[in-house]
Amino acid sequence: MIYGIKKILQYALGTDTAGRGLAVRADDTFLVSYPRSGNTWMRFLIANLMHPQGNVSFANIESLIPDCEAHSSRYMKRAPSPRLIKSHEYFDHRYKKVIYVVRDPRGVAISYYNFQRKYRQIQDGYPLARYVSDFVAGRISSADWGTWGQNVGSWLVREADPGFLLLRYEDMLTDPAPGLGKIAAFLNIPSSVDATALAIERSAAGRMRELEKTQNSEWVTTKDKRQDIPFVGEASASSWAGRLQPQSIAEIEAAWGSLMTRLGYALASHPDVLAAAKLDSVARWPESQTLEKRREQGMMNRQIEPGTAR
Repeated sequence: MIYGIKKILQYALGTDTAGRGLAVRADDTFLVSYPRSGNTWMRFLIANLMHPQGNVSFANIESLIPDCEAHSSRYMKRAPSPRLIKSHEYFDHRYKKVIYVVRDPRGVAISYYNFQRKYRQIQDGYPLARYVSDFVAGRISSADWGTWGQNVGSWLVREADPGFLLLRYEDMLTDPAPGLGKIAAFLNIPSSVDATALAIERSAAGRMRELEKTQNSEWVTTKDKRQDIPFVGEASASSWAGRLQPQSIAEIEAAWGSLMTRLGYALASHPDVLAAAKLDSVARWPESQTLEKRREQGMMNRQIEPGTAR
């Protein structure tokens, strides 16, 4: 009862986390992804392109491209229009203009594992293979946004919509210039070869890691978190291949193989291993299970701080 009263008071005062309850405006644009899919890097790329004379950093990124999962409703209401907003939400029909960033779920699993260690949500010794099973089943801190497959799949219904821009994290890593050009056109902001090159240089992973070291206490996402594990990862498209066990790879591919293939991610598992993993996955987590049910399961197994970003 006390918890319920507290939530009501937070809502009334506007101190509740905005999240899915965000008051959406007609001229809002959203930068959306499943957690740990390169959204922060994309925020830096876009902010540096939009503000070439500025000094984009972790100290001011929230004022430039605020995260609706890290701020209160009151904070978001004070942000001037037109807003470019970071979000991890699954499909929301109110989001009229969306840049969606997708990442190979095998890479997402590794990145999320390190993130939850940084946030002290799991111990360093937590078995990675067990974590992958949690990741596939929706038992981690992303429960509010569905599994990777549910989140990504929900947005692909917009794929042919002119108000929707789909970008692959891996393509951006290989050559960010074409993707950044698409973003500039989508947002109707001026760009040039020099401006694009400068934005890419200022958003390099190495530079962002250096900024994180000096500004970790100023950014809502890293404040009071472990400093020995960086938030900005190694920016690699295939590091998962050397870290995930074959069975873990098969488990991910068994759950979302058709969606991965649709998005251009080649499957690595032998067909026999994949078939066995799929049978096991269906037995434990049938496809008919609803997002709400998976969310309930995740809430039972996770420890997450309200308003923390990913």
